[in-house]
Amino acid sequence: MPADLEHATERSHLLPNGTNNRRLSAVQQDGDSHSILSSHVSKGEQALFAQPIGERLPYNDYTTIDWLHDLVKDSFRYRAIHSRLGIRNSIYSAFDSCQGWIAAAIIGVLTACVAFAVDVAAATVSDWKLGYCSSNVFSSREICCTNHSPLNIAEELGEDCKAWHTWSFDYTGAFAIYVAFALLFGIISGSVTMLTKSSLPATAAKKDDIKSGGEQGVAGKTMYLAAGSGIPEIKTILSGFVIPNFLDFKVLAVKAIGSTFAVATGMCLGKEGPFVHISTCVAYLVGMWFPKYRDNGRKMRELLSAGCSAGLSVAFGAPLGGVLFSYEEISTYFPRKVLWRAFLCSLTAAVVLRALNPTGTGKLVLFETHYGTSYQPVHYLIFVVLGLAGGLFGGVFCKANFLWSKSFRQIPVIKKYPVFEVFLVVLATALLQYPNPITREPGDVIIKNLLVDCRSSKHSWICEREAGDGNSAYFGWLVYGTVVKLVLTIITFGCKVPSGVIIPALDAGAFFGRLIGQWITTISPGIFAMVGAAAFLAGVSRMTISLVVVMFELTGELEYIVPNMIAILVAKWVADALEREGVYDLAQTVLGHPFLDLDHSLSIVQKENALVEVLIPPRQTMEEITVDVPKDGTISRYVLDMKLDQLKRRGLMDAGLVLVQNGLLQGYLAESELDFGLNNMGHAWEATSRVRLLGNADEEDYDLSMFVDRTPLTICASAPVEYAVEMFGKLGLRYLIVVEEGSSKVVGVIIKKRLVVWLEKQKQ
Repeated sequence: MPADLEHATERSHLLPNGTNNRRLSAVQQDGDSHSILSSHVSKGEQALFAQPIGERLPYNDYTTIDWLHDLVKDSFRYRAIHSRLGIRNSIYSAFDSCQGWIAAAIIGVLTACVAFAVDVAAATVSDWKLGYCSSNVFSSREICCTNHSPLNIAEELGEDCKAWHTWSFDYTGAFAIYVAFALLFGIISGSVTMLTKSSLPATAAKKDDIKSGGEQGVAGKTMYLAAGSGIPEIKTILSGFVIPNFLDFKVLAVKAIGSTFAVATGMCLGKEGPFVHISTCVAYLVGMWFPKYRDNGRKMRELLSAGCSAGLSVAFGAPLGGVLFSYEEISTYFPRKVLWRAFLCSLTAAVVLRALNPTGTGKLVLFETHYGTSYQPVHYLIFVVLGLAGGLFGGVFCKANFLWSKSFRQIPVIKKYPVFEVFLVVLATALLQYPNPITREPGDVIIKNLLVDCRSSKHSWICEREAGDGNSAYFGWLVYGTVVKLVLTIITFGCKVPSGVIIPALDAGAFFGRLIGQWITTISPGIFAMVGAAAFLAGVSRMTISLVVVMFELTGELEYIVPNMIAILVAKWVADALEREGVYDLAQTVLGHPFLDLDHSLSIVQKENALVEVLIPPRQTMEEITVDVPKDGTISRYVLDMKLDQLKRRGLMDAGLVLVQNGLLQGYLAESELDFGLNNMGHAWEATSRVRLLGNADEEDYDLSMFVDRTPLTICASAPVEYAVEMFGKLGLRYLIVVEEGSSKVVGVIIKKRLVVWLEKQKQ
């Protein structure tokens, strides 16, 4: 209380400040220890030395960030900057407030530049399977045959193309060259992806660790950081987990190069998913320029969420769709300020990409259509049918791809040599797709051809077939294309090359929709191809609102928002009935990434009448992680070394020590801080010395109390398990201490990974 109660005001401190003027006494006096501490602990963390929450080291691999701690840490940083007086400090305060906007704009510009390079390169390399441009071998067929070129506005397509030379006019020869180039590009893409091979630590406890306190550590795993779309890993990162090196510049470069050659193979994949990963890498690298984001996991994830929007913006020329995609599909934490910065980031990316003009059209709309006819109420039934088909396709795809990953990809030779799997998939794709004149083209060209309105474009191959009398062969190609796209997408998604599932799903839906449109003569069949594409993608990804906006921005058809909404909603209902989780959620399960989805988690626990006590670790585990601290607040270093060895053997990395006195909670010391304190700072003290964990430190003390969280959140063991799920999901906790009802004595501790493992077990 204030010394003079009569002069106390609402600004007076409730507790004397003297209790906080301690910590680091001996450590500060020892030059080496202080240097080690300063090199590992940021200035923002050092500001928390005197606080009961304790400071943290940078998050290590596959641990969970502490959202609450980072919130308090940012508040300290904010007050330290904005409380200073003077013109210079005012300018710096203004700059600090603008850093998020500046970073978002830079991310948009850089993402658009990378996307421009990938778009132009992918178009050129893909056309090499068919021929080459004699005037410039690095030109795509469209640029070679027209005045279309990047950085310039396009003119009309030329009828003759003397500069373009096909490899062979013989069908067999052209087929063989097509397959050979596809295999070459596949090997290049797979080999480049192998450069990002990384060995990761354990992600979660063993299943039997929930029941028994085995001493064996959890084995790590190997992953290829540039493989796949990257969206499942980004969702994991944004939920609060740390995946080492996943957003490094090397991964960005490999992702860009690998996706260029992967798309060029003609496999059923797209570069749209990799673009989201690329934009997130750019956001991470830009965020590292600003200490505000570099030293704070929570703030960094805000920037990454904004950066994700730029990926879809440049992939489809859909800035609004990119913002909604980041909100609906990827981000776990998305406050309004992130929404605004995502809006700026996506807008900047779209503006710069339009200026660079990779398609040569001078427009953002990739598949611009002008159908000119409106649908009638009777057509709603057709849109519902397309939704049913899209949901069926999505449900079958998700189940089949999951089983394929759990069976074929577990074959030893496939698991050991991922490039061999890529070789087989490319070979199957080339052999199956080349005979069909429609599927011979790249995925985005296929969509553009299938959405065409034949009243405004008479010269396309599709329009010529639909105008003819005997078009049974054309019907067969549409059916063939739908089935082949389904089968090939199932076996392709998950290969060790940069790949996305958005374009293949749109292709399959456009095939089916165009097929249905052959029997509806009142309006253009391209309309049904457009709605079918949206429905099939909704069935696969479970996107809804963002997908409607993306389809509008892709085609420029505002009038057909309602048909797209109908088909997308029906597709989601049907797909959810067949398989509860979408393709990205199942990919997280296959890859073994820890992820806590609040909505899915609550739907699981609502089926169980469980209490928090089911999450309490076994007795042996609690004995290993509990430290009964004497009244003097110190404990033998030998005991802490033994406890640290036991924690490391368990391999969970998010674990720590619970500090108690007479069974009552006194604090929590995380494993990473304990390891740093003993092995990095401990050289200045004898092995037999005692370590201070609680209380005020004297000058000669070996003091680790600055790392102890004196304010951990607790929950009663008899509380419903829904309480724990809500607290972890909404507060972003790393750990939660469980206390006994009535006595408040510590009976357990729950880390986020333990909850994730328990939920996975209940789901299975």
